[in-house]
Amino acid sequence: MKYFKLPDLGEGLPEADILEWHVKEGDHVDEDQLLVSVETAKAVIDVPSPQTGIIAHLFGAEGDTVHTGEPLVEFVTDEEEDSGTVVGSLSKADTTSQEDDFMIGASPSSLAHRQQRTSSAGRALANRLDIDLDTIKGTGQQGSISVSDIEQAARYNRQFGAPERLKGVRKHMAINMSQAHAQIVPVSLFEDVNISHWPPKTDITMRLIQAITAACQSVPIINSWFDGQQLTLRPHKHIDLGVAVDTEKGLFVPVLRNIAARSDAELREGLNQLRSDVAARTIPAAELKGATITLSNFGTMAGRYATPVVVPPQVAIIGAGVIREAALVEKGKIVIGKVLPISLTFDHRVATGGEAARFLQIFISSLEDK
Repeated sequence: MKYFKLPDLGEGLPEADILEWHVKEGDHVDEDQLLVSVETAKAVIDVPSPQTGIIAHLFGAEGDTVHTGEPLVEFVTDEEEDSGTVVGSLSKADTTSQEDDFMIGASPSSLAHRQQRTSSAGRALANRLDIDLDTIKGTGQQGSISVSDIEQAARYNRQFGAPERLKGVRKHMAINMSQAHAQIVPVSLFEDVNISHWPPKTDITMRLIQAITAACQSVPIINSWFDGQQLTLRPHKHIDLGVAVDTEKGLFVPVLRNIAARSDAELREGLNQLRSDVAARTIPAAELKGATITLSNFGTMAGRYATPVVVPPQVAIIGAGVIREAALVEKGKIVIGKVLPISLTFDHRVATGGEAARFLQIFISSLEDK
């Protein structure tokens, strides 16, 4: 047998969730034929066959998580095909053997985790009660799952509803947010910006990008990466802006590269393309990596101020809230104008309050500039 393992999908992504198999055991496939679609933290990726041959075994079901380097497909070798070996017979025996070698909850590998052992009665009970064993924390020896664990999970599901494992983008968002919470020392500043002078149909996002460019150029420490373990700061010559995009699948942050060197027209075209690729789930993983600062324009939906999360190694994130009418004082008189609420969250391990305030001051001045 020959094994095809999950390849490195780029940008050091350590794992992927099986979204859809396009083949089944016993199929004859050609080289480069689509085998499976997987979902990573960044995008949906189609994985082609590395060779022509017959599929003996598929490792993992739809929804399973596979780590880079773990087997995806088992092929029949030329010798076995010529000798008439029954497809799948060896792989099924191997799978049974693997199940005898593991216990549920004992291995960090997701594939091994699904192949780990509980009693046949327990597996049958879990299948009958529609219980996902991966959602149960075993109380037996070495974390093994007992029949009583399964029965308790079934009672809990009947009362509160079955738990659903996070997958793909949402799973990795949860991981990233937890890491950010553990590592970052966040401080937020808030301010309202008078934009009454903006003409109708102003491209708000482009104005925000212009302001971020001006502020990063004046206070470059905000456009840096910080390694908290090594205590090293990496300043950036270019401003690569992450733009948060909300989708039904979760939050994506495509990166608009080198914003200071591009015209508004180029930036708008590039941003439209990134958002289109995100919506179609065709955006390359590389386009979701490497942001030096992030913009969250949540005001397109709702919300005045926020404390958006800084994701390491970045140092800061800008939030833009809902534009509203407000009473403003101009030359000693109260007038009705338009204001744009702004939030700046920064990592206080790196930037001082003075640096963050100066950044925000320049950002606001750019927005208020006629």
